[in-house]
Amino acid sequence: MHILLIHQAFANLDEAGGTRHYEIAHYLAEKGHQVTVLTSPINYLTGRSSTKRLHWVEKEIPEPGITILRVYVYPALHRSFFHRLINFFSFMFSSFFVGLGVKNVDAVWGTSPPIFQGWTAWLLARLKRKPFLFEIRDLWPEFAIGVGVLKNKTLIKMSYWLESFLYRHADQIIINSPGFFRYVARQGGKNVQLVPNGVDPHMFDPQDRGLDFRAEHGLTDAFVILYAGAHGISNDLEVVLHAARENLSDPRIRYVFVGDGKEKAHLQEAAVQMQLTNVLFLPSVPKQKMKDVLAGSDACIAILQPLELYKTTYPNKVFDYLAAARPVLLVIDGVIREVVEAARGGIFVPPGNSAALAAAARQLSANPEKCRQMGQNGREYVVSHFDRQKLAAQLETLFRQLVVEESCQKRS
Repeated sequence: MHILLIHQAFANLDEAGGTRHYEIAHYLAEKGHQVTVLTSPINYLTGRSSTKRLHWVEKEIPEPGITILRVYVYPALHRSFFHRLINFFSFMFSSFFVGLGVKNVDAVWGTSPPIFQGWTAWLLARLKRKPFLFEIRDLWPEFAIGVGVLKNKTLIKMSYWLESFLYRHADQIIINSPGFFRYVARQGGKNVQLVPNGVDPHMFDPQDRGLDFRAEHGLTDAFVILYAGAHGISNDLEVVLHAARENLSDPRIRYVFVGDGKEKAHLQEAAVQMQLTNVLFLPSVPKQKMKDVLAGSDACIAILQPLELYKTTYPNKVFDYLAAARPVLLVIDGVIREVVEAARGGIFVPPGNSAALAAAARQLSANPEKCRQMGQNGREYVVSHFDRQKLAAQLETLFRQLVVEESCQKRS
């Protein structure tokens, strides 16, 4: 099969950000399939370009079977929500015109967010007369409205219309969290299958204590609590800063933030104003180096704003934390809480509650054996239930079924 993936935020292993789609593409390529990816040269997490100059299209072949086409986009991704929309729309159009030139495609894979690239995927699938698989990674525009970044009534109405259109016209829908089933069905989605977020356990060494990372950053004797990922409005990281302030009396507890995002500068300024000597901010690192960062931690934080909608999510970072055998301080309720509690791999903290987060940090720092056991439990659970190889095989089966059904329809 030749699968065309349209994904603006696609990240290679040597880039910062989630690499779920690269890992799946790698699996498909190993099985003899061809994957062509249309993506942006601007990294979604950092806002920085992978090239010195933005060209109409640049081609990369990171390994046999995978071709990455980076197409031109308006570069000001993190300046404001308005500029971000322009960036999204520019990718929607440039990826469409470049996608027209990709030949001998058997299926088109669209993914959201941003939802606008879903229109590109649907239109290319119809013009090429190939099946369209639509992947839903979060409930956009519902999430954007919930956090207050999407307020324009006309844009909201257009976004809901596009969402419903894509749900109703996809040949196959996949969701990465069981919490999305009800919403997607209510919006007209059909043929919905769960292919959840997961992790490649081989990317992480649970025995590695990250001594080099700790020494490099003056953390040798510290109890390191790590947050890794986007520093955005949704992530509610001010709660973590307030927890750090409550833990100032314990000099062993250190909070380390690794990542980038629109709110990072504000968070750094707040940490200075609060005189948080126990907080360290570090830049994003490529996924292939994340194992060293996680190895240098003792516990890890996953946090989102206390919105009802976020109870539906399966955040990528939680699975990475568990695979690295690090206990999770989970400041998110809902379906991901069910995973962490079933794994016995962490402590649930009520969203928005900095005092409870600080107390959980003290609890883990005072009990290293409990910490180690939670980490081991978590790794065993994700290996059994969320191994990305098995999940990629499930997706491959769906693509095969789509291609066979489309071929049968043409012959009948």
